Amino acid sequence: MSASAATKKRITALRDQLRQFNHQYHALDEPSIPDAEYDRLMRELQQLEVENPELIDPYSPTQRVGAEPADGFKSVKHDVRMLSLDNAFSEEELENFHRRVTERLGFEVSEPIEYAAEPKLDGAAVSLLYENGRLVRAATRGDGSTGEDITHNVRTISAVPLELIGGDYPRVLEVRGEVFMPLKGFDAYNAKARSSGEKAFVNPRNAAAGSLRQLDPKLTAERPLDMYVYAVGRVDGGELPDRQSEILTRIQTWGLKICPERESVVGIAGCLAFYASIGSRRAELAYDIDGVVYKVDRTDLQKKLGFVSRAPRWAIAHKFPAQEELTVVRGVEFQVGRTGAVTPVARLEPVFVGGVTVSNATLHNMDELHRKDVRVGDTVIVRRAGDVIPEVVKTLVDRRPKGARKVKIPKNCPVCGSEVVRENDEAVARCSGGLVCPAQRAEALKHFVSRRALDIDGLGSKIIEQLVNIDRVKTPADLFGLSRDELAALDRMGTKSAGNLLAAIERSKNTTFSRFLYALGIREVGEATAASLASHYGALNPLLGASEDDLQQVDDVGPIVASRIRTFFDSEDKVAMVNTLIDSGVRWEEAAPAAKSAIGPLTGKIFVLTGTLPSMSRDEAKQQILAAGGKVTGSVSKKTHYLVYGDKAGSKLTTAQNLDIPTLDEAGLKKLLVDQ
Repeated sequence: MSASAATKKRITALRDQLRQFNHQYHALDEPSIPDAEYDRLMRELQQLEVENPELIDPYSPTQRVGAEPADGFKSVKHDVRMLSLDNAFSEEELENFHRRVTERLGFEVSEPIEYAAEPKLDGAAVSLLYENGRLVRAATRGDGSTGEDITHNVRTISAVPLELIGGDYPRVLEVRGEVFMPLKGFDAYNAKARSSGEKAFVNPRNAAAGSLRQLDPKLTAERPLDMYVYAVGRVDGGELPDRQSEILTRIQTWGLKICPERESVVGIAGCLAFYASIGSRRAELAYDIDGVVYKVDRTDLQKKLGFVSRAPRWAIAHKFPAQEELTVVRGVEFQVGRTGAVTPVARLEPVFVGGVTVSNATLHNMDELHRKDVRVGDTVIVRRAGDVIPEVVKTLVDRRPKGARKVKIPKNCPVCGSEVVRENDEAVARCSGGLVCPAQRAEALKHFVSRRALDIDGLGSKIIEQLVNIDRVKTPADLFGLSRDELAALDRMGTKSAGNLLAAIERSKNTTFSRFLYALGIREVGEATAASLASHYGALNPLLGASEDDLQQVDDVGPIVASRIRTFFDSEDKVAMVNTLIDSGVRWEEAAPAAKSAIGPLTGKIFVLTGTLPSMSRDEAKQQILAAGGKVTGSVSKKTHYLVYGDKAGSKLTTAQNLDIPTLDEAGLKKLLVDQ
């Protein structure tokens, strides 16, 4: 029996009412009815949907938790990259940012720059995609290009509308924001967890991130999560205002929640006043923040300023001072990393700093340890900011106990006993054992399976260390030969867990060229360099055959990085490992190499750009050089023909002058392009 027209009408009316009440409560913080009345309407709607199951809509306010537990997280390609922000840690750095903005805009701005300012929440960045007003996807930031699909969890967050309200929203709207756990909810959840003998969260940031990575959305629904939207990504079939501040006001009318502390400010003075105001009220806010964010308000100026690498030129995060505490050094031990680096680590009297209890802190290298003169028994200042590894920043020499001795680098590796060496007066001492050293082998494997490399979910540190300790895995290629029985026999593993891990290993075989190169762990080759190599060569074979000179034609690859790459691929063992990985099924989609420089009057000439040019960006200068047949590299060497410099040129200009390399300012470059 189908529902009557009156029942359908009542269900529609209840849903519309509840969406509007949700908007007033969550987005506007202006509840218009008592909680008891809201609960009564919700129960009425639930009952009508139970009686008329054919009318249940997945976007109804009653359907926050309806998905079954997921098997894993699918990858999501962001249509518009989710960028990070550059940081300013001082007033001087903020002033430098403002100066770069005004100089780059030049004559286009005849009045003071206006900024949209808001607190920088300490949570997890999330993208929400709406189509025809309905939430169809939620994803993590990931590496900025690819994230994870967490739609089933985000649907449980009351602050996130399943359907937008109003009727003037774009056909396709993607927004970005921060999912966080309010402090009150964090404290209450932890109190409940402790009382029931469960593990409590360390801090609100970890609580938010961990909650979003639950495979069962019912578990996420139990967590008191909230979300503020701070930006727009993709927009199709609609228009938005031409100012950041007005965009946020507009999307708030569609039911999305916006941080109430945001303001529009003018110039550097306005930014600093906002920073001081928020800082003075930081302890009173309902959520954790670690700074404030400034964005050039006009979107046309944002487009003019553009981007560099992973960050926009038109925005910056002004971080609050790192949190610091005093503690005592109880010992200094040495850890061995994946490249053999032997790093001194201070073992500390546990101290609560930056939201966590810290008992270890990095001392970076022996030069740094001696510069700070850290000795066992010393009282030191420990700093921790955000996700940064805790570090010893200062020794209080006046509190030093009698007989404290200087720490010396060990002659032999504390793990494998191989000789410890320092090459070419490097600050870092290294174990010479290579992959013979279990510590280097374990760290190399941890890097290989990490989120931004091959992303093998479930293959954590403890499992890798067990596999290394029993000498089952010697290179990353060995991971793809593991059996279910071998994995099930490990501590804290069983048949089901082993099966899940094997499935994750199998999924990881389908990757990208840049991720694969990054996963190999070549010294000095981070994510950005791996991406540049992948783009430049497109496939593995051309890279394998590239000389050091060829490699230096790649963006961000200088002599040292080129030497590291060449040394890696000149190793028979390393190439054999790469081939074994490919034979095991690791694959990626190869592409055509990046476009080469045109043939022109500057063919064969190598340029390096540094500093800020008066009337063009470095990218514009680069394009003009490439169009004339020249090449642009990131490092100065004897092979460089010209260095083009602008304001704040720095060390590259000095290096070029020392090597007697011709230098050009912007006018000189333009003259060279015309004369040629």
